[in-house]
Amino acid sequence: MSEFSLLSEPIRRYINDKRWEALRPIQAAAIKRILGTEGHYMLVSRTASGKTEAAFLPILSKVNFNDEGVQVLYISPLIALINDQFIRVEDLCRYMDVTVTRWHGEANVAAKKQLIRQPEGVLLITPESIEALFTNHPDHAQRLFSKLKFIVIDEIHTFLGSDRGMHLRSLLSRINDLATDKLARIIGLSATVGDYDELKRFTGDVPNTKVLVDGTAKGIHARFMFSKDNDAEYNPFFIDELYGHVKDSKVLIFPNSRGNAEELAVKLKKTSERKKGHHYYFSHHSAVDKEVREYVEEFAKNNKRNNFCIACTSTLELGIDIGTVETVIQIDATHSIASLIQRVGRSGRREGQESQLLLYATEHWSMLQSFACWELFKESFIEPAYGQAKPFDLLFHQALSILKETNGLSRAVLVQRLHHNAVFGHFSKAEIDTLLDFMIGAEYVEDLRKELIVGVAGEKLTTSRDFYSMFVSPVMLKVIYAGNTIGELEFTPMIEVDTNVLLAAKIWKITDVDINARKVFVVPANDGKKPVYNSGSGDVHPRIRLKMMELLNTDLHPDEADSSAIESINELKLLFKDFKLDHLSSVRPVIVKEKKYVIYTFTGTKINRTLWFLAKTLNIQHVEVDDRQSKLTIPDKSIDLGELILNMRHQLAGIAQHVSMYIEEQPEFFPLSKWGVYLPLAMKVEYVLNTTFDIPGTTAFLSELKLVTPAMDDTVIKE
Repeated sequence: MSEFSLLSEPIRRYINDKRWEALRPIQAAAIKRILGTEGHYMLVSRTASGKTEAAFLPILSKVNFNDEGVQVLYISPLIALINDQFIRVEDLCRYMDVTVTRWHGEANVAAKKQLIRQPEGVLLITPESIEALFTNHPDHAQRLFSKLKFIVIDEIHTFLGSDRGMHLRSLLSRINDLATDKLARIIGLSATVGDYDELKRFTGDVPNTKVLVDGTAKGIHARFMFSKDNDAEYNPFFIDELYGHVKDSKVLIFPNSRGNAEELAVKLKKTSERKKGHHYYFSHHSAVDKEVREYVEEFAKNNKRNNFCIACTSTLELGIDIGTVETVIQIDATHSIASLIQRVGRSGRREGQESQLLLYATEHWSMLQSFACWELFKESFIEPAYGQAKPFDLLFHQALSILKETNGLSRAVLVQRLHHNAVFGHFSKAEIDTLLDFMIGAEYVEDLRKELIVGVAGEKLTTSRDFYSMFVSPVMLKVIYAGNTIGELEFTPMIEVDTNVLLAAKIWKITDVDINARKVFVVPANDGKKPVYNSGSGDVHPRIRLKMMELLNTDLHPDEADSSAIESINELKLLFKDFKLDHLSSVRPVIVKEKKYVIYTFTGTKINRTLWFLAKTLNIQHVEVDDRQSKLTIPDKSIDLGELILNMRHQLAGIAQHVSMYIEEQPEFFPLSKWGVYLPLAMKVEYVLNTTFDIPGTTAFLSELKLVTPAMDDTVIKE
């Protein structure tokens, strides 16, 4: 029996009306498994391979929507993705007369109220909105989530290894607690990931979770180029050269930051005006107003004739439908292979088309890292994403959330609920009790003997609008011109009257700043600076750095790298020409300068961070780490480097004591998470050890480390 024939009649009619020639491989596999078994499934395939339909075709065929309650819960990482998928899912559900409802801060209030009165159909929601329902309206959560048959998690790979992902895992467990019948089946939609076991753990039921992988390869044509002398800003020569690559195509540019996206959009638009080209240059990121972003998305999706160029961030890395994109341009290296592949997958989405990637680096080490990510992708390596084994900060947050949801619980029941939650599976009941004792002492929780309730200090947290999320939101100011919101600027010293800034691919002059109302008023201007947004760049996996070191001994492919890219890598090769870097697992070069040692570690961000901290604990003054170049600078040549390695190994065994001391004496030294700041000292230490550092990785790195100097005989620094 064909997979098509397994589907319900309305769904078959939908497929016929859409004139599909055939089901995609992931769709055929999902239909057979979802309809034929009762397990959870992770559907893994490349961008634009039909994963959404792969989940919904069999789900809509299987579920009896005449049953009471919401039957299918769709969870998305982005509101914009919910709005985009709403159109597709509603179109599909119309064939079965099934109601589809969006639930987020910007969604239709009347539709939400109607769903509360009569829970039914399919509900599209974000993790933060689920948390808000549990916290503020537990009765609504009960009505909406207690009858679920399926939970679909879109772009599930974006949740892996993150605080937000662990939060979602906890919420899934709490949804299970509401079930009046069988637990909902979980269907995850994922891009290619580096660790399928981590995907399976997401359901909380590993034995009954299977991964379906569509390994159909999609061709990618990659080109690598280099542009020098781009420091604080992109230079005019680079902009002119880049313009030549974007002027006649439909292009997405990913420059790794919101400020860079604005600079590129404005400068390319100005160049196009000067050269009488098209004027469809946009920026797209989280600080651009929602309506402006939606206009850009609609223009790209529905525009058939005109070329366009969108300078964007990860907001367009995920599956929002923007139609045909011919080329993706990545400016400087991504921090991960997974991110690079997601981005390049935005181009060539039609059947039979290759994805087109142009990777432009503006700095030598970025060029080398770009090549490393690309080579590892060709070797089918994608870095795994691991979350904390013991998320103490989430445990604190969820203890408060459950007490708020229930209006109080006996201590035994609360401990049992937390311990039963899959994301807290590595905690002992004693550890949960220790945290509760602390929370009671600090008045986050009040002990009424027979039950625990939210305490005075806890009430201040749970009643805040910030309680629903795991991420810290900086102070943002709305930017307004002629009564219209353009976007947001982060509150920084540059936000003052008469300053010119770039936003939404335009230049603005600030005319007034109202801090109390959190508003900035602007008028158009002719020149300005890119805005500053404080956001991390992401940790680089050790395997990428190891590949960078390996490439220093490798000839590049001239069919992928133009002469500028090859010359860039040759510049770095000159730096290490006197070294014999043939034992990649152990040998690391040391460049001896007049007053300092420069150790090139070629290892991951977290290990570099750990090495730097260990050096600080040894009272080495002014030690510096440059993770971009993966180097540690020791500004004291009197130090014996062999002894330094031995001392670092020794310090590693007692690193917890040093972390504790720094947290007590310099609380700002280790940035803690949003909820980590409320933990007791011992748990703050555990949090730092597990998130800031890589203790096992550093232990292995130091155990094999051999530092070599550029002597004729490659002298090894003895330990």
